[in-house]
Amino acid sequence: MQVQKNISLLPYNSFHLAANASEFLIVQSVPELQDIIGKSGKTPLLILGGGSNILLTKNIDGLVLKIAIRGIEVLREETSHIFVKAGAGENWHEFVEYTMERSWGGLENLSLIPGCVGAAPIQNIGAYGVELKDVFYELEAYDRKEKKIYSFGVNDCRFGYRDSVFKSTEKGRYIILNVTFILNKNSIPNTGYGAIREELKKMGVASPGIRDVSRAVIKIRRSKLPDPADIGNAGSFFKNPVVEQASFLFLSEKYPDMPAYPHEDKSVKLAAGWLIEQCGWKGYRKGDAGVHKHQALVLVNYGKATGMEILELSENITASVNEKFGILLETEVNII
Repeated sequence: MQVQKNISLLPYNSFHLAANASEFLIVQSVPELQDIIGKSGKTPLLILGGGSNILLTKNIDGLVLKIAIRGIEVLREETSHIFVKAGAGENWHEFVEYTMERSWGGLENLSLIPGCVGAAPIQNIGAYGVELKDVFYELEAYDRKEKKIYSFGVNDCRFGYRDSVFKSTEKGRYIILNVTFILNKNSIPNTGYGAIREELKKMGVASPGIRDVSRAVIKIRRSKLPDPADIGNAGSFFKNPVVEQASFLFLSEKYPDMPAYPHEDKSVKLAAGWLIEQCGWKGYRKGDAGVHKHQALVLVNYGKATGMEILELSENITASVNEKFGILLETEVNII
C-alpha cells in the first residue's frame, strides 16, 4: 500500500475535469483503510467511489482515498427473499446485472445508474419508481472520528429524497465499506412508472420480467442521458424540488402544463428539468460548459471546461429558476 504523489483526478471523475491530488491512494480492503487512517493518522480530505456524482472545482491539497473494496456474498436465504452483501467498490450497474442473472428482483429499475455500491446509500439513489431504501437491509461503515466500524439499519440511515444521514448531519464522518440488500426470489416487476409501461409496450412485452424492466430502463436512460464516456457529466445535476401543496396550486394556475408528482405528506415533487428548460437553458453552451441538448437537468463538459465554469453555470441556472418560479433548486451533485 503506497501513497502516490501529485496524481491527476481526471480519470476518476465522470465530468472529466482536470484536478490534482497531492496524495492519492486506492484502498482495496478494510484492513488497508484501518491502517491508513487508524494507524498512520492520515486524514483524507476526499473519499472517492466511482466519481460519478462530484464536481471538482479545485486541486486537492491532501490525501484522496479511492474506495475499491470488492466482493459479493450471499448472507442468507429465506423462502421468498435473499440477503446479498456487496463491497462498496463494486460497480453499481454490474452488481445489478449480477443480481438479475440469478433472478433476484428489486434492483432492475435502478439499472445503468453510474457509480459504485458504496455511494448508493449516501444519495439514496432512485429511478423509475424505486429508491435504494426499498431494497436496503443494512450497511457497515468506518467511523473516521472514533476509528471503529458500525452497522447501520434502514432507520439509522435516515433516508430521504436523494438524501441520508451520510449526506446531511454526518457528512464526511463515515466511509461506507459494504451494503447488504434484501432482494426478491420471486419478484413481481415494478412497472408503475409511466415511462416504463410505454417503453415495454414499444418493445412488445405484455408480461414483463425483471430483465425486461431493466432493458426498458436502459433504453429510456440512454435516450435521455449522455454517456459520461462520450461527454463529461454527472447525470442529474439538480434534485427535483419538493413544494407544499399551496405553492403547487399557485404555480399550476400560472403554468398549467407544469409536470408534478405526488410526494410524501401531501407535498408535490416538480420536474427540475422542465423548470430549467422554461428558463431557456436547454442546449445552452458557453465555451465547453453547457446544458445538454436533450435533458436540461444534465450539465456537461464538452471538453476542457473547468469545475468553476460548470459551477458558475449551475449558479446562474439556480438564480433564473428562482427568479421565474420562486423555487430554489438544490444540487444533487457534490461540489468539492
